[in-house]
Amino acid sequence: MTLGLGSEPLWDSVTRVLCLGAHSDDIEIGCGGTVLRLLERNPDVTVHWVVMSAAGERRDEALESANAFLARAARAEVVILEHEERYFPYVGAEVKRSFDELAASVSPDLVLTHWRDDLHQDHRLVGELTWNTFRDQLILEYEIPKWDGDLGRPNVFVPLDRAICEQKVETILKMFPSQQERYWFTEETFWAVLRLRGVEARSPSGYAEAFHGRKLSL
Repeated sequence: MTLGLGSEPLWDSVTRVLCLGAHSDDIEIGCGGTVLRLLERNPDVTVHWVVMSAAGERRDEALESANAFLARAARAEVVILEHEERYFPYVGAEVKRSFDELAASVSPDLVLTHWRDDLHQDHRLVGELTWNTFRDQLILEYEIPKWDGDLGRPNVFVPLDRAICEQKVETILKMFPSQQERYWFTEETFWAVLRLRGVEARSPSGYAEAFHGRKLSL
């Protein structure tokens, strides 16, 4: 199934979006282009942007990056939490309480979150708790390239024009200087994923972001 942010009623009906990320750059890498495209089409969308683990320099980066990606949003709330990175399954009760608090305060139309089968333990727990918490919302699970080589076979695609892709990649590289020495954190990596998913989506521009959509009621 290919979903383009054009004139489709599904996307026109989205007014509240919840973006969930385990770490400070996850949302941007996984679905930053989709967020930019959605806000380009409808800046009246309310975005709740929640990062589960970011402290110190990483917290500052997360906040600045979120503000950059959400610059066109009429209403946005950015929440940066400080659960211990790489230990989510071992402090699961704390993370679960954060989800319970979200459920009590946010009622999104669309939730963008981690792929539930991601091999990174923090990512995977966020994906699992998303489904445990938000049962009446459309949930799309994004992907993160990494050493584990766990990119799967997503079934939902959002074609993106090149300008949006350039904005996504350039903003990520600019906003996260602490990650510059990581061998995978490169312009080529981000463009490669966008291009691969663009091929699979037959995107007119050649680029797309991809998601796993487990349930969709029409």
